[in-house]
This record gives sequence, structure tokens and C-alpha cells, in this order.
Amino acid sequence: MSSKEHLIEYWTSSGIIKDKHIIEAFKKVPRELFVAKDRKGEAYGDYPLPIGEGQTISQPTTVMIMTQALELKEGDKVLEVGSGSGYQAAIIASIVGEKGKVISTEIVDELVESAKSNIKKLKLKNIEIINLDGSKGYDKEAPYDKIIITAACPKIPKPLVKQLREGGIIVAPVGNMNEQAMIMVRKIKGKLVEENLGNFMFVPLKGKYGY
Repeated sequence: MSSKEHLIEYWTSSGIIKDKHIIEAFKKVPRELFVAKDRKGEAYGDYPLPIGEGQTISQPTTVMIMTQALELKEGDKVLEVGSGSGYQAAIIASIVGEKGKVISTEIVDELVESAKSNIKKLKLKNIEIINLDGSKGYDKEAPYDKIIITAACPKIPKPLVKQLREGGIIVAPVGNMNEQAMIMVRKIKGKLVEENLGNFMFVPLKGKYGY
């Protein structure tokens, strides 16, 4: 059994991942495309890997837990803060489908280029990678059905709450630089209802509302 199959077996048998669309997306999107050339053999190891510029691609289990917490539906418009190498965006894009859209922001210029090139190789037409400070959101495409922040933030940035539609979900690691709680918040009557998904460790969010 390959490491890829091991992961699927682990997620399904432990009940960590219950949404079959996420498993399908994981099978479809080649993770080895999004890791550094010299780490391709480790693409399906369940740990984070460096992607350059002091940034990492999160471990597969973390990516899938965050994706599941978004409760994605076909046709959703999703804002991602922190494209990295583009892997999470590709997973989300394959779930929301052609009618959906992923707007993914990245503040590190070199990563913008690598994410764009990775997405191009997969011929995914429903992802737009934008070079800007995603902690301020992206008003032009708002409102969003779902928002995901892939870096540690002190709290959920106010502009993102504003750009989330009523009933929408934000998933983000919130805490200090050493430890964060993964939280899933739902916007109900303009207020955020929060659920804690456990403790994680992420690189810090850059930008106005980051560290």
C-alpha cells in the first residue's frame, strides 16, 4: 500500500475524514506537484514540508481537516488567505467544481509564481491566485461562501468577517506564534459562532492583520 493509500485508510477508519468528496479530491490532485523537487518522495508523508521562502505545505491530514470544516458545496465561492504552493486551493477547487471559484491570495512574490505555475499544470480554470495582503481580504470578489486562512493569526481579521456572507464559514488557526487552535466559525445574524477543532502549529500570517 502506498503512503497515499495509507493516509486514506487512516482517515476513513479513524473517522477523521467523513466527506467522500474530500477523499476523491485527495486522490485526484497530485500532491507531489506542490512540494520541492528534492522532497517529492516525501509528498505523502503526514508532516509539513518546506516550500521555500520560510513557508511550508501543511501535512495532508491538516489540509483535509481544514477542508472538511469548510463544508464545501458545489458552486461555492471560496477565499483562501495564503496560497503557498497552491495545494489547498487545488483541493478546494476540485470540490467546488466548475461552477465554484477559489480566490487565493499570497503575499510572498516567489510563491505566487510557483502556485500559478502548479495550478496551470493541472489546468484548473476555477482558481485565481492574487499577489496581495490577504489578511485584508479581497473586497472585489466579496461576499464569499467560505474563507480559509492557512497561517496562524492572532484573531480572525475583521475585513474577512465583513466579506463573508451570512451563514458562511471561516476556518483558521488562531493563537500565538507557538500554538494555535484551529477554529471554525459560522456567521449567524452577523455574529460569529465558534467551534474548536483542536491544537495545531502553523507558520505566522503576514500582513496588516497578521504578526
